[in-house]
Parts: sequence; structure tokens; C-alpha cells
Amino acid sequence: MPEVNLTDWNHFLEFHPDAHLLQMGEWGELKKDFGWKPVRFIFDREAGAQILFRRLPLGLTLGYMPKPVGSGQWTVDSDQFWKEVDSICKKNHAVFLKIEPDALDDAFRFPPSAFRVSPHNIQPPRTIVVDIKDSEEIILARMKPKCRYNIRLAEKKGVTVRAWDDISAFHEMMTVTGGRDNFGVHSRKYYQRAYELFHPKGTCELLVAEYEGKPLASLMVFANGKRAWYVYGASNDQERNRMPTYLLQWEAIRWAKARGCEEYDLWGVPDENEETLEAQFESRHDGLWGVYRFKRGFGGEVKRAAQALDRVYNPLLYWLYTKYIGNRE
Repeated sequence: MPEVNLTDWNHFLEFHPDAHLLQMGEWGELKKDFGWKPVRFIFDREAGAQILFRRLPLGLTLGYMPKPVGSGQWTVDSDQFWKEVDSICKKNHAVFLKIEPDALDDAFRFPPSAFRVSPHNIQPPRTIVVDIKDSEEIILARMKPKCRYNIRLAEKKGVTVRAWDDISAFHEMMTVTGGRDNFGVHSRKYYQRAYELFHPKGTCELLVAEYEGKPLASLMVFANGKRAWYVYGASNDQERNRMPTYLLQWEAIRWAKARGCEEYDLWGVPDENEETLEAQFESRHDGLWGVYRFKRGFGGEVKRAAQALDRVYNPLLYWLYTKYIGNRE
């Protein structure tokens, strides 16, 4: 089947209930409002992709295929599948297409020479995934003792967590956190649009941790099928001794579990093996190291996604892109 509209794409996803967040139609609509063009196609009903195109000068684009449906099992060298992909990319004047498979690094079969292993990922490749299939008591028992203690301390010290819809206040908190921890923050309109798209479907919740009615920390959690993702989180500099972020994260896990999720993805830690992470997390605070110490406490498993792949259509401009990315790192 060739390109499909949003309605047909969402119908296709009904038969793939565990599709990744980044393949949900709402995600494509979100990115469409902020400079990307989503194009969706279905291949033989078993696989499909929502491809995002970012406009470049001279009418060119950059293509991005994040976590395509069925990529954990699909035959990556299927000629017909890639002919469809190539046709769409050439129609949109893509310099190259970046693909991030929805598969783990150690389980993914690398494709033939038509692809290049990319030097650059868009999503953090390494993460921590918490198994939430078991009872709450078992989930808590798997956590590091200090993390479990901090959750209970927050409750004892009067912190409460509830659903929230104050996007302006959430954005202000994100701005504080971004300045403190040195990471980029989206606009208020971006978070507002994400909430408007996902929340009515029950696939997103904004939670806030408060003390005496005063917001201390907040996060936006997403879910689809058996998976949930902690994507955006923030805290201000008030009452930090009450450990609000720990109780907040625990309530997000409980929300995901109540929806039938079996995995909770903490979304991004330094791209190092677990041995290195454990050896260095107390001494390093740059990049994602600052959040690893917090995330490791929740008792999850460190996992690495398959490395991104690039399918190149304009070798010269692709070479310039790789040089540009290399100079930024």
C-alpha cells in the first residue's frame, strides 16, 4: 500500500498496538506544527513507517524514520519495502534518510551495503527500562534502597502528586531545569500541542508533585500498548530536601501500570556500557550523567537501541552533513 492519510495510519496502528510513541499519528501531527512534514505509508500490512521530513535550503529535505513499525522483525533488505521508501524520499528531495530501528542493539541484524551505519543518533540510544509487569511491592523491592527510601520520605514529608494541566507553569519549570542542568527546552506552545494531541486519547498525562499546594516538580509521561515513556520532566529549586521527583516518578510508573503497560522507559542515559556507568556516575555530571544517578535508582535494566542507519541519496551533501555533525561534537 502506498502513502496513507492520518486516519488510515491510525487504523493501521490498531493492528500494531505496541507501536513506538514516535510512530503514533499524534507525534507526526505534533512535529508537523514545528517544522516537519509527516509522510505515512504501509507495506504489506505487516510493516509501515511515519517518515518526517525537515526542510533544508534549495528545496531539499532531511528524512527521519524513527522506530518504524515492525522494525524489530522486518526484513531490512526487502527490496520492495525500500523501493517504496526511496520513492517517498526522492519525491520529497531528501539528501538522506536517517532510520532508528525499534530494536535492541544486540538483536538487530544489520542491513546490506545500501545503508551506512550512522555516526549520529537523534534519540539517545541508551536508556533504562523498568519492568512493571509485577505487583507494586515487587517493583519497589527491585529499586535501589536509597530510591525506595526517598519515595517514602517524600510521602512522609507531605509531598502529593496529582494530574495537572497548567502547561504554562510546566514550561516555566522546564526552563528552570534546562538552565540548571544545561539542556534544551521546547517552547510553551510545543508542550501545549503535545498535551492537546495525546491527552484526550488517554496516552499522555501531566503530573505535578506539590507541597502545601506549591508545585515542586512535574513530568509528562506517554504510553502506548505495553510501553510507557518518561519524555519530559522538570523541577524547580524549592523544597528539594522533600525528594518530590522520586515520588513523582513512582506515581508515573503507577499510572503506566494502571493502563496495562509492562515496560517503563526512562528515556536516555549516557551512551556507555553499564560497567562504565556504574564506575563513573558519582564523579561525572556532564551531559546525561546528571540524570543517570537518579534514573538508576528505579531498578530498571540498561538497554541500548540499535544504532541509527543512513540511506544516502546525495553523497556530497551527506558528506558535508557528517562533517558538520562531527565539528559540533
